[in-house]
Amino acid sequence: MNEIVYTVKQIDGDYARLVAKDTGEEILVARALLPEEIDEGMPLLWRDFQYSILLP
Repeated sequence: MNEIVYTVKQIDGDYARLVAKDTGEEILVARALLPEEIDEGMPLLWRDFQYSILLP
């Protein structure tokens, strides 16, 4: 099972820029695919083609 941990780097309108924790790769994702509660600096977990907020 693939899992990737991202950090929300920037929110810009309908998109959010995410940075992968392990590789530093940046991706642009439509906000419609992300939890509504996201904010810049939050960690997200991508698993099974879904994003969820990673709780501490």
